[in-house]
Amino acid sequence: MWNCVGGKRAIETSPATAAVFCLVMADFFVVGARLLADDRVGETDEFVKILLPDLEATVRKQGYVTGVAAQTLLDKKTGFRDAGYGLDIVDWIMEPGSDEAYRDQLDKELVYTCNNDYHGKIAKRSTEGPQICTQAKKLAAPGRKSGSTWNQVLVFPQGKRYFISSDKISAVNSSDAMFLRLDMPGHIKHTKGDTFSEVYLSYRGKIPASEFFENFAPDEKFNYARGRDKVPQRFIRAYHLRDPKTGKDGPWLAGMTLKPDVVSEAWCHQRGYVCMIEEFGGRPVKAGESFSAAFVVGFFDSIDEMDAVYDQFAGNTGLEVTADGWKLTK
Repeated sequence: MWNCVGGKRAIETSPATAAVFCLVMADFFVVGARLLADDRVGETDEFVKILLPDLEATVRKQGYVTGVAAQTLLDKKTGFRDAGYGLDIVDWIMEPGSDEAYRDQLDKELVYTCNNDYHGKIAKRSTEGPQICTQAKKLAAPGRKSGSTWNQVLVFPQGKRYFISSDKISAVNSSDAMFLRLDMPGHIKHTKGDTFSEVYLSYRGKIPASEFFENFAPDEKFNYARGRDKVPQRFIRAYHLRDPKTGKDGPWLAGMTLKPDVVSEAWCHQRGYVCMIEEFGGRPVKAGESFSAAFVVGFFDSIDEMDAVYDQFAGNTGLEVTADGWKLTK
């Protein structure tokens, strides 16, 4: 449903009461406030479509509701689109530790297994669920409440080939190390590297597509963990798009977490597709408190260009919007 208070869109059926703010910057307008008067935005019962000179995107209102919908982010400069299942897609509120001792009490949507190729060897458990992006229920683990609030803000600056976003959890439970899991920038669908030529991880460097021809677990290689690994100057994860028909390289599709030390763990592994999961938070949270991260997601011609944009916005973890404008916050 639309709950138009300063242009806010509230989805009340999500397990963590999601709120998606979809904003476009030109002279600045808020989607919802001037929706019918502006041809840069279209709306149906199922989605909101943003139509800008340099970029197009679709935000779904039903079903897979988080982030930008799969393969709808269009770079008008090159004609390339994202190559996966969506961008800034939010999954679960989680914490370290196994759910094995009480797994028989859990709804199947909350069960989290490990020691497999999907999740690796590191034990984790869902505190609330199910998966935010695809389901609409209210569930919590034993001894926990449901009802934490997830807020997602998306801003599309005029004249840019990227959008700015933020995800925030306002918790109703306490945890020694609560974190939010999301796809950042997003997964990569491919067959033997036909849609991308290389991956770039700022904490690792460039990785050729050939490294992702065979499946491997998240903690086998290309895994980042705060505390184990040095926090990088910039936290950037990107893939170099490739035209599957011609083999010609296109732009980079990057996701930048603007404050590197908010990331608790991140991986880039192959499980039939390249899975680019990121978790942020992972620090003590008391009921009533919140934690967030801010991102830049979009198309870039080079790593140098990514670095320059990153440095312009670095150090922020939140995104505030009003009818007068938007600003990143620390």
